[in-house]
Amino acid sequence: MQPSPSPRISADELRPGRRWYAVAAAIAVVLIVLGMVVGVYRFKNVVDAVDTGNQFADGDSVTLRLDPEHEKAIWIEERGPSADQKCGISGPGEPRLTDPGIDVFLTRDETWNPLRAIDVSRAGEYTVTCTSKGPSQYAIGDPGGFVTFGAWLLLALLLPMLGIAVGAAIALVTALRRRSHRKRLLAARHGSGGSHPVQPVPTLGAGRRP
Repeated sequence: MQPSPSPRISADELRPGRRWYAVAAAIAVVLIVLGMVVGVYRFKNVVDAVDTGNQFADGDSVTLRLDPEHEKAIWIEERGPSADQKCGISGPGEPRLTDPGIDVFLTRDETWNPLRAIDVSRAGEYTVTCTSKGPSQYAIGDPGGFVTFGAWLLLALLLPMLGIAVGAAIALVTALRRRSHRKRLLAARHGSGGSHPVQPVPTLGAGRRP
């Protein structure tokens, strides 16, 4: 007697469904693309962070349009912030100059440091004036330079790594659970219909009358 063939398990019968592989791939792709977008966007921002083409010197005044949604800062060339520099701002509302934190902006020939962060509550025209005990050059720019870019770059690198790790974990768990489910289905089908009753073996002389 030939042994009965092993029962076949369709891939569609296994759980969890194969759609979880697509979910894993989608998560990985989305986070990788998001990391790339963050990196490129922040790199473009830091390249033009400081308007070094429009500098002003001690005692000069510069007028610019500001609004609360777009933060700006005053940067100083080749010098760090100290008590030697004094800056003022005038305009609508109650504009303030605050601590900008530590950062740096580099060009081919210049090093710039944030001097004051500009805080305004209303959109409008504002006038900024700076003085110091020594000759200094100033420029208006965004509050974030290369230090801030470094933090965003780290995030841009972590996002793809997270996407790959999460996607791989989901795919691995899915594969293991589907394999376990397949084993359970095979065991159940072997137990219910995989065995055949044993047929009696006739003996010599059986059925003869003495």
